[in-house]
Amino acid sequence: MAPRTTRPVGTPTRGTTNPNRLRRMDRWIAAEHGPALRRADAPPVAVDLGYGAAPWTAVELLERLRRDADPRARVVGVEIDPARVAAARPFAREGLSFAHGGFEVPVDGPVSLIRAANVLRQYDEDQVREVWARLCGRLTAPDGLLVEGTCDEVGRRHVWVALGPEGPRTVTFATRLGSLERPSDLAERLPKALIHRNVPGEPVYDFLRDFDRAWAAAAPYASLGARQRWIATAAALGARWPLVDGRRRWRQGELTVRWEALAPRGWRGAGA
Repeated sequence: MAPRTTRPVGTPTRGTTNPNRLRRMDRWIAAEHGPALRRADAPPVAVDLGYGAAPWTAVELLERLRRDADPRARVVGVEIDPARVAAARPFAREGLSFAHGGFEVPVDGPVSLIRAANVLRQYDEDQVREVWARLCGRLTAPDGLLVEGTCDEVGRRHVWVALGPEGPRTVTFATRLGSLERPSDLAERLPKALIHRNVPGEPVYDFLRDFDRAWAAAAPYASLGARQRWIATAAALGARWPLVDGRRRWRQGELTVRWEALAPRGWRGAGA
């Protein structure tokens, strides 16, 4: 367990939140991390870090994990603003609680999952690795998962990094396909570790360029619908980039690539 501190680590976010905003991230977590949660001997504990001014995302995370991943799951919503914690506590129930804290994650015992959505955008890029390391240090080994990323206000476009106790593993792009003009539209939702690296000479820039080119080449599939065009795009992109998923996830408007393929220039080692 991480050492306790006298005051929470971090600063308050804007607190913007909406019901159903994190549905794409939650769907991916349940599908990809569900087996690890079910392997746990004890009921797995998930943390919704920085849930915002209202507790909708924590409530929904509990419902989705219990329905789609592990019915034993417990969720702790953690917020650095004590007023937000007080406002959320009336929503507490069996399996759902709220705590005042920050990146130290003030939860007793092992943590199977930490979800931090729209939290790090306000921080400097050079702070990301330290935060990742702190959060990854709170995960159970080897199956614990940190999911850190950004989405728009209604959850139509989302990009996140998945990390294990050893550091970053993958980057996932997820979107409502009917709202997408081109894949690079997702660039504005890149996590803090990557958003300032979308410039020539950086891997994420090259990836998004190739993503757009594959999307353009798959234009004939548009007559079959945006989903078929996305699937054809992903299949073509996989010839050049190390994708880790397949048609089952592509059909959901997702695409996941290995972190090391998109890591910023100068990033050393796999660890956070």
